[in-house]
Parts: sequence; C-alpha cells; structure tokens
Amino acid sequence: MNVDFIFKIAAIGIIVAVLNQLLIRSGREEQAMMTTLAGLIVVLMMIIQQIDVLFRTIKSIFKL
Repeated sequence: MNVDFIFKIAAIGIIVAVLNQLLIRSGREEQAMMTTLAGLIVVLMMIIQQIDVLFRTIKSIFKL
C-alpha cells in the first residue's frame, strides 16, 4: 500500500467534511447526508480494490 493511497483517502475525507458543513449550514441536511454516504462508498470501493490486490498477492505467493 502506498502513501499516496492514504493521502487520497484523507483528501476525500476532507472534501466530504467541508461539503457536509457547507450543506448543513445552508439548511440542506438531506443532501449533506447523501454527500457523506457517497464519500463513504467511494472510500469503501477503494479499500475493497486494495483488499482484492492483497488476496491476489497472497494467492500468488502460496501458489493456490
């Protein structure tokens, strides 16, 4: 896992947090919740891809 991957997740978190605060302060709580959920889904998809790479690497190491 690269440090770039961690920075990407952190950047997404910061962007989602700022958007969330802006939307809440403008009275759009529903859109703020949807933005938060979208950010969470994006990060989870990124993590799932990395877990897939990990399992493929382990599989190739042990020749399964």
